[in-house]
Amino acid sequence: MKRALFSGSQAQTLKKVLRHIGRYRWLVLLSLGLSAATVVLTLIVPVLIGRAVDGIIGAGAVRFDVIWPLLRGIAVCVALTALGQWVMNAVNNRITFDVVRDLREEALEHINSLPLSYIDSHPHGETVSRVIADADQFADGLLMGFTQLFSGVLTILFTLAFMFSQNALITLVVVAVTPLSMFVARFIATRTYSMFRLQSETRGEQTAFIEERLGNLKVVQAFGRERAEAERFDEINDRLRSCALKATFFSSLTNPCTRFVNSVVYALVALTGALSALTPGSAMTVGMLTAFLSYANQYTKPFNEISGVVTELQNAIACAARLFELIEAPAQVPDAPDAQPLQDVRGRVDWRDVRFSYTPDKPLIERFSLSVKPGQRVAIVGPTGCGKTTLINLLMRFYDPDGGAISVDGRDARTIPRASLRAGFGMVLQDTWLKAGTIRENIAMGRPGATEAEVVAAAKAAHAHSFIRRLPEGYDTVIGEDGGQLSQGQKQLLCICRVMLCGDGAAEPGPEGGELHLPPMLILDEATSSIDTRTELKIQSAFARMMRGRTSFIVAHRLSTIREADVILVMRDGHIVEQGDHASLLAQNGFYAELYNSQFAGAEG
Repeated sequence: MKRALFSGSQAQTLKKVLRHIGRYRWLVLLSLGLSAATVVLTLIVPVLIGRAVDGIIGAGAVRFDVIWPLLRGIAVCVALTALGQWVMNAVNNRITFDVVRDLREEALEHINSLPLSYIDSHPHGETVSRVIADADQFADGLLMGFTQLFSGVLTILFTLAFMFSQNALITLVVVAVTPLSMFVARFIATRTYSMFRLQSETRGEQTAFIEERLGNLKVVQAFGRERAEAERFDEINDRLRSCALKATFFSSLTNPCTRFVNSVVYALVALTGALSALTPGSAMTVGMLTAFLSYANQYTKPFNEISGVVTELQNAIACAARLFELIEAPAQVPDAPDAQPLQDVRGRVDWRDVRFSYTPDKPLIERFSLSVKPGQRVAIVGPTGCGKTTLINLLMRFYDPDGGAISVDGRDARTIPRASLRAGFGMVLQDTWLKAGTIRENIAMGRPGATEAEVVAAAKAAHAHSFIRRLPEGYDTVIGEDGGQLSQGQKQLLCICRVMLCGDGAAEPGPEGGELHLPPMLILDEATSSIDTRTELKIQSAFARMMRGRTSFIVAHRLSTIREADVILVMRDGHIVEQGDHASLLAQNGFYAELYNSQFAGAEG
């Protein structure tokens, strides 16, 4: 069966690329027009040179009256060709980088709409590699396609037309040998795509590995894993070297193979033209033969370029395919068309027979039911992996339950827009996240228009004002995305500050006359895990004031932090095994009492 230059999947990817290029059709038409003009000017030059050669043949037979106008014409053509190519390259650059910019914007916008399950199941570095490295590789191939593919095809077509108008026999000789060059290019190109695809995937694996190790360098050093991780990197690096060498080697065969075919074409043109010029009565002159030899070079040169372009396009399409895989990954289930935002949130939350698992073969939460009244403080405790944080993920609709339903104020959460649902919660997690920017920008992330007084009030309420004031630039101190030199506890305090300003409701009085904007419901997932005991006591008092009258969910390992909770849920293997307040659960002398005594029996004894 005859193999196509591009396989079915490659052709589909190419169609998607062309749809994106179509947005800039006027620039593409301008590029094609300039390409055609430069090709025509380039083909006129050999004709002028041939006529000049015919004007100087023979001793003392140089016709300067013929040569000088021809030389001026050659100079004009060369100058116009150079100008046209410069403008064409500028236009091609604009098209290429606009298309890549659009793809990156689409990718980033789509990442924001991807379900958390996709982010959790794909290495972050591999996703970054698709948006950055693969997009760059695609840009290189696309730019080469614009700069060489268009001009190459037009050069072949126009050269054949010029040659055919001068001498049909020699033109037929050239055309007869051309399929050999095309066969060689296609034979190699169809075998390099899989190699470039593997190279791109391995590069993504390497990027993910580096990103993960750099982000956890302290852990690697603490456990003495430097040598083991270096060996793992060497193994990935060797695989990348191997597949890159294979892809480069096979793709590099294209140029010398097509050059050999081109040399054959040149030799046949020279031989046929010379014999024709020596034939008595032939219209072929030495100048025409010179022009034909020049045309032979111009005709065969694009085949070298096109074969190189096709090889580069294999790499570009492989990278584009990975980028489109990201862009076309299934987005999270959209909000229902009739979804209505929450109004006047009271904070009643109900779970009814909720079932959920991250993977189908490993059930986590089964038939979970719970009713939380407005204003209640609900603490969730249990061993690691019992489903505590999963309840928070379901409550915030980071994941949707596999069965059952979660309702807020009597409404199924799936009938509430995610943005509205999440706006009703203030959340502080054990894992902190800060963006690159000033301390002020990080505190006011949930309320970008917050005033200076509101930012300071939030910091004072979270007991972060004192350490912020000691920073070199105070609230204007710039930190990196990992918090820079801030301690883990300081970063967690900044995250607590955010909660003080993220609500949309009425303002509440804060410390020293400032105002706070607290959400109607709170989620605290080990919110003080990295804070010293003295500061934790102050934060707990601030949390107690925050939680007054608000529905609050507190995930805690340190049971001392949840003694005052209205309801304590004790979880094991996705089920609530005990439920009650601190005193009643201790009196039951069950699993909660076992957990509590394991932490405090020694201290209280």
